[in-house]
Amino acid sequence: MDIFEAIKSRRTIGKVKSTVVPKEDIEKILEAGTYAPNHFLTEPWRFFVLEGEARNRLGDVFATIKKEELGDTEENAKKIEAATKNPLRAPVIIAVAVEPSDKKRVILLEEYAAVNAAIQNMLLTAHSLGLGAIWRTGDLCYHPEVKAFFRLSEKGELLAFIYLGYPDMTKSPSKKKNINEVTKWLT
Repeated sequence: MDIFEAIKSRRTIGKVKSTVVPKEDIEKILEAGTYAPNHFLTEPWRFFVLEGEARNRLGDVFATIKKEELGDTEENAKKIEAATKNPLRAPVIIAVAVEPSDKKRVILLEEYAAVNAAIQNMLLTAHSLGLGAIWRTGDLCYHPEVKAFFRLSEKGELLAFIYLGYPDMTKSPSKKKNINEVTKWLT
């Protein structure tokens, strides 16, 4: 697939089939992430592939957080159960974190930018392989319990849950602003 066509045709796919994704495809997606630009070659990304029972363990963490936030009451039971089931929406989740370098000249914001670029590489690669993906975050993503689940350092942060599988929906083309609406030419 031509890169420009991949960029223009990639869409968020929130509904995927439960079909197993081949390990080779997951590895290609992970490798694509490692080719993102990163200042001072720090490679600040960390990847966690969750399949099978690991998704249930993450769901248990989500449920614990929801119980903490909402209270473990009967009226909140459905929301807590939904949080438990969130990681089961796809056969594979790739959690992506940043572990910033301690090098003196490294700028923290650039470490985050590098990992976000890695995530985009991964989404484009998934699309080129015929897979659907959605980049999810939200309050749960940044919660200390989730950080502990992935054993991130004090400086580390989770930046994405990439839910991955074979598409079970179609998306229509997206409408984008004309480049002239978002561009100023300075001469």
